[in-house]
Amino acid sequence: MPCPRCGFQHNCICHAEPQSLTSAAHFVLLTHPKELNKDTNTGVLMERTLPHCRRVIWDRVTPPSELIQQLTDPQFDPWLLFPSDENHPASDFQPTVQKIPLFVILDATWQEARKMVRKSPWLAALPRVSLTPNSTSEYQLRRNQQAGNLCTCEAGIELLSLMDQPRQAAELEQYFSAFMDVFHAEKSGHTKH
Repeated sequence: MPCPRCGFQHNCICHAEPQSLTSAAHFVLLTHPKELNKDTNTGVLMERTLPHCRRVIWDRVTPPSELIQQLTDPQFDPWLLFPSDENHPASDFQPTVQKIPLFVILDATWQEARKMVRKSPWLAALPRVSLTPNSTSEYQLRRNQQAGNLCTCEAGIELLSLMDQPRQAAELEQYFSAFMDVFHAEKSGHTKH
């Protein structure tokens, strides 16, 4: 039987799950519908461990009204984690006094993420935060990975580091590493030794 929490049957990773992560920020995983049933999706690791992390399903025709309301709520300081372009320069993250940072992370392939931004004017209008990862991605579970790109959980780890929360970043990174370490053995149906 698969573990009801982590979903792994042969290599449960619940022992590696951080128990007390905190963050001043809120995280929204704006998820492309194609990501929902992928066992390679790492956003679930953030959703399980960060107290203010939630998943919102992206829909081209029906924008998520609750999220759009949250983006305009004066208590939040919203940011889109997405590469800059000539029309939308990225900014270095600087916390706004007495506002809660709200990071929207596109939980999708890069091709899907570009389409999500292009087809969602409300999303394209958000200020973009830039990341400069300290290391290359450890995520090797999908084909056509481009150099310099991070998976969803790695992006969350980098955002925690950016907010000067090294303990939280390290604990989430350990959980992500446990996931990566056993993934192939789990999918092959055996215990990793």
